[in-house]
Amino acid sequence: MIGTRISQSRVSASRSLSFAVFALALAVGGPALAAAKAKKQNQPNPLKIPNSQIEPLAWHEIDGWMKDHHAEAFATFLASCKPILRSTEKARASRPAAYKALYEVCGRAVGNVPADDPAARAFFEKNFRAVRLSPLGELAGFFTGYYEPIVEGARLPSDKYTVPLYRRPPNMITQRLRMSGKQGKAGKRVVKRTAPFYDRAQIEDGALAGRDLEIVYLKDPIDAFFAEIQGSVRVRLEDGSVVRLNYASGNGHPYTAVGRFLIERGIVSKEEMSMQKIREYMEANPEDGKALRRLNRSYVFFRETDLSEYEEAIGAQGLPLTASRSIAVDRRLHTYGMPFFIDVTLPIQSEKPDTRFSRLTIAQDTGGAIVGPARADIYLGAGEEAARAAGRFKHSGQFVMLVPNELDPSNIARSVPLPLPKPKELVPSRIASRDTGDTAASSAKMSQSPASQTTASIKAVPLPKTRPETRPAKRVSGKPGS
Repeated sequence: MIGTRISQSRVSASRSLSFAVFALALAVGGPALAAAKAKKQNQPNPLKIPNSQIEPLAWHEIDGWMKDHHAEAFATFLASCKPILRSTEKARASRPAAYKALYEVCGRAVGNVPADDPAARAFFEKNFRAVRLSPLGELAGFFTGYYEPIVEGARLPSDKYTVPLYRRPPNMITQRLRMSGKQGKAGKRVVKRTAPFYDRAQIEDGALAGRDLEIVYLKDPIDAFFAEIQGSVRVRLEDGSVVRLNYASGNGHPYTAVGRFLIERGIVSKEEMSMQKIREYMEANPEDGKALRRLNRSYVFFRETDLSEYEEAIGAQGLPLTASRSIAVDRRLHTYGMPFFIDVTLPIQSEKPDTRFSRLTIAQDTGGAIVGPARADIYLGAGEEAARAAGRFKHSGQFVMLVPNELDPSNIARSVPLPLPKPKELVPSRIASRDTGDTAASSAKMSQSPASQTTASIKAVPLPKTRPETRPAKRVSGKPGS
């Protein structure tokens, strides 16, 4: 009996001790767990893009996804991975969460290069999740196109070649901060900014003449204007050689798309607006065309690159662009190397939107007119064919972002605002004042749902020649599509 009581008392004591330890754990661990949970909830959302809404999608819900050539897209993605993988741990620590997530995906991509389209598609589906991205209150993204012009020029001025393309002036300051002797509220010193550099009119009137900044001379000021808008240009000299120029800097003035002035004056309708229409107006009205160009006070300076005649232009990520696979995005909102699937019907073969563009593209560039969460400029290559197609692009369509799995999946649910009612067909979206990079054309509207549009596949716009060239070892990055 005594032994039994002793045993029961030991069990009771043991239970009391266990309850005490458990209570202590709750007392200490409860606040810690709550603090950890609160910290996680207060962490910045890596998928939070201002003024946007996202909707998670299953892969089979993406129109055109299964029909794309994913191996081509993977090759472009792998090119973007190279500078990401070369980044140091210290550099990555200061970059957004999306960049760090891409670093992990790129590591797996280099170690497991797919052999064909199905394998490439499987890689993307395994390592990413798809979300449809659009501006708040709208159902689609907005797309334009850009290209690299090929123009005639000379190293020295003459009666024929009179329009200079300038290199960036040394020690040019566009927004220097300076401290004022006055003090503002709370005793803080007032910080003022200097005025921007010379504007377009001042530079065209000779503000930079005599400083030995001229790289080449063109014969047509309209060619020079559109070379600036595209951000890169191939200049064929009189001896047959080609000089490759890329964006170096701007003069600090904001970009103004001049096409909207033609629309406001009733000269060209919103629906007909294109680069070709602007060029036609400038050619037919030289003095008015000059005045129109000067309404865009922004001016672009170039740098000469060591690219060969047939190599693609260099994007803002510092890599050669790929026709129909590279896009320019808003650099303030998106990370270079991020994949985006675009599904839109475009006027590629003719002036009417009759060609379905359903492709996985990679963000490798940016531009001054590319602003917004679901805004993209599609790079089409070089030459007249690319110019004709790019000049007609100003259309709405589906913009799907591929989000690396490394980002917290719960962030997607937290990022989705109250859903819009889904109509049976994709109604035209109201897109306020969408500039087309070089035309200032306003919004274009989709006249039918993606499922009812033509399904012809776009072919990459060919370059003027296809002769293979050895890539130079050293390359200077530029910024086409500015």
